[in-house]
Amino acid sequence: MKKLRSARWFDTDDLRGFGHRSRLMQMGYGIEDWDGRPVIAILNTWSDINPCHAHFRHRVEDVKRGVLQAGGFPIELPAISLSENFVKPTTMLYRNLLAMEAEELLRSHPVDGAVLMGGCDKTTPGLLLGAISMDLPTIFLPAGPMLRGNLNGEVLGSGSDTWKYWDERRAGKIGLEEWQAVEAGIARSYGHCMTMGTASTMTAIADAMGMCLTGASSIPAADANHIRMSSAVGRRIVELVEEDITPSKILSQASFNNALAVAMAMGCSTNAIIHLMALSRRAGYPLSLDDFDAAGRKVPLLANIRPSGETYLMEDFYYAGGLNALMAEMGDLLDHQAMTVTGRTLGSAIDKATTHLPDVIRSRNNPVSTAPAMAVLRGSLAPDGCVMKPSAAEPRLHKHSGPCLVYDSYAELKANIDDPDLDVTADTILVMRGAGPQGGPGMPEWGMLPIPQKLLKQGVRDMLRISDARMSGTSYGACILHVSPEAYVGGPLALVQTGDIISVDIAAGKIDLEISDEEFTRRRAAWTPPTPRFERGYGWAYAAHVMQANHGCDFDFLETGFGAAVSEPDIL
Repeated sequence: MKKLRSARWFDTDDLRGFGHRSRLMQMGYGIEDWDGRPVIAILNTWSDINPCHAHFRHRVEDVKRGVLQAGGFPIELPAISLSENFVKPTTMLYRNLLAMEAEELLRSHPVDGAVLMGGCDKTTPGLLLGAISMDLPTIFLPAGPMLRGNLNGEVLGSGSDTWKYWDERRAGKIGLEEWQAVEAGIARSYGHCMTMGTASTMTAIADAMGMCLTGASSIPAADANHIRMSSAVGRRIVELVEEDITPSKILSQASFNNALAVAMAMGCSTNAIIHLMALSRRAGYPLSLDDFDAAGRKVPLLANIRPSGETYLMEDFYYAGGLNALMAEMGDLLDHQAMTVTGRTLGSAIDKATTHLPDVIRSRNNPVSTAPAMAVLRGSLAPDGCVMKPSAAEPRLHKHSGPCLVYDSYAELKANIDDPDLDVTADTILVMRGAGPQGGPGMPEWGMLPIPQKLLKQGVRDMLRISDARMSGTSYGACILHVSPEAYVGGPLALVQTGDIISVDIAAGKIDLEISDEEFTRRRAAWTPPTPRFERGYGWAYAAHVMQANHGCDFDFLETGFGAAVSEPDIL
């Protein structure tokens, strides 16, 4: 084993070494605790207000137990929690802040390897972005999905049933009492959303990339196997340090291709595009929107998990065999030679995996759907692309032209959408702008625009909706998202007017604003940039450096190609 990185802090016979050792002793440690032992940082995104990570306060002790069993020295380092439910205007505004924090925590502290504890939507990509840039031996520990929800014996799914029952309440079909029963029953344990939302998508992506103990992402948070997995992570990270296996030695083009294919087979959240694109660019294996479009058209939907699937939730997915079974069903859609943190190839890690519930995890001969899990559209309205989940939309809307109804903000939409006299039909296309990376700010999850109450009462449950926002992975419907360039920076979406005809053709990958070139030019000349969202602080830096959705919304200065690698800190 090569000399430990932490030895630069602890093994020197000088004034600084004295200071480091004496301060460890101040906390009650003895030389036997650290001498010659790999120091393992455990980046813990627990907080009192993050229900997805409520168990991390205790689970970190299980990781420490595993580290100690393997002869390491664990140190817990708290990181920003990014509670999806409570952080406003959106956690996406702070994903890159977590990425910077993770990278600098690892760089500045005397650590040899890292365990990343995350799972709530943006914590997974944020932690991994930082760890990829720092490139110390690393394992991602997924939080795990919560248990199924329950309403009087009916299974409830995170988010998906929230939107469904909210529409029913807005349509006047349920009252306050039943709505409150949904509220009390939809989230019954710690853990992240148990639908195939962003959290389940991103932890599965981390797993398929090779950054988890293979299959760990499927274990429900409340299952005792999650405790055992956490200790196993602690043991394995010590071995990774001893073997000097870093993310750059694990990740390859095959890793990201596998992650992309798995995402499509699971009916992933559209947020996967932004996060996986950013991760691949950090690692030096950049994926493009065309890669996502090609994968969406090639890989069938095999996980029958809501909202793209019909029936089941992540707890069922685990009982059916979990991610390992799904990857085994995918066969040659995956590169089995890709490496994982287990020290084994992906193929050897899943070679004994079997499917126990074939309606939950389908075979390629019996997919849930052959409709693309993800489609990329381009045209005069979105020259740099936009995305949609065809598998979650009514088929009648896969090819559609209609007049649009435009809102300049979510607040304006919210104030008007329930007007009984709203000039709207089922063929109208709702447009909401000003919600992109800069306009939101932070690209909030507003893209599942509410269907007008007038139409809900007529029985309409889907219509085309277009925005430069994101949407929750638990959402569904014919929502076209991530329109790039966004309206705030002068993209064509900024020029759309109520009554314009917009045409969408998913099969052709097209989205067009049906106005003449002359009209485009006239509207462009009349457009004026909006006032800046921020004049100081983190928000100002965010606005100055965030890239558009088609590049993953990373900060330009954090991308690997921005400059030379950062050197190790001086200890003087």
